[in-house]
Amino acid sequence: MFRNVSELIELAESRQLKISDIMIEQESEVKNQSKEQLMEQMDKNLTVMEEAVHKGLQGVKSHSGLTGGDAVLLQQYIQSGNSICGHVLLDAVSKAVATNEVNAAMGTICATPTAGSAGVVPGTLFAIKEKINPSREEMIRFLFTAGAFGFVVANNASISGAAGGCQAEVGSAAGMASAALVELLGGTPSQSAEAMAITLKNMLGLVCDPVAGLVEVPCVKRNAMGAANAMVAADMALAGITSRIPCDEVIDAMYKIGQTMPSALRETAQGGLAATPTGRELEAKIFGVSLNDQTI
Repeated sequence: MFRNVSELIELAESRQLKISDIMIEQESEVKNQSKEQLMEQMDKNLTVMEEAVHKGLQGVKSHSGLTGGDAVLLQQYIQSGNSICGHVLLDAVSKAVATNEVNAAMGTICATPTAGSAGVVPGTLFAIKEKINPSREEMIRFLFTAGAFGFVVANNASISGAAGGCQAEVGSAAGMASAALVELLGGTPSQSAEAMAITLKNMLGLVCDPVAGLVEVPCVKRNAMGAANAMVAADMALAGITSRIPCDEVIDAMYKIGQTMPSALRETAQGGLAATPTGRELEAKIFGVSLNDQTI
């Protein structure tokens, strides 16, 4: 039904439907499933996200010891009333962190669009839930809207850090979340596209440089920043601000940037933060020495 964002928006606006409606129709056609079946499956995904957020906010620790507990610290800071950013934004950040801390601790998460970027979509959704109290169906539709934009990125660029850097993972996730936030808050399909464009523009060139090759540092905190980016971009779009570069062109730019990005900055742990002295020290500490006294 649609291959890019412009076609998606045209379909939604010409038929006076929501983006989530268009995505559900397309999924129904591709999978030969009813709307009810699709909604039921997405409800299960939503439950997985909800449980991951809850678990992360209770406090988890990764096996490597690199990450864990930051979501709890953020919630405590929010409760202090001294935050600069305000409750909703920091709540989104903390819930994004919570989800990725669960991922790092080998817990169950829902890849949106990848495991390494799984915190942004649920983080923003469950933060805004506390503010506007959406229905379960509205929350499920949020995920279909996010999925529509993720579908476009996956088919026209990349959602893989190994292929396109972290811009393709956390960048895509942030754009998906921002577009879905706009629809949930009553914005138009065009405003969702503007939010996606604004978000992704500000994450272009983001490298994938996991310390010790683990999806922890800096991945967890990048999900935090992705959630914050998504929230701000959604507000900008809802305010009527537009992107001078169309969404499809931003996605294409991300793809081309990823193609020219050195392999050392695409999930290989050979460059960036992974190659810093501290990054290498952490790598050695985590993996230790082999039985032959050779560093693994």
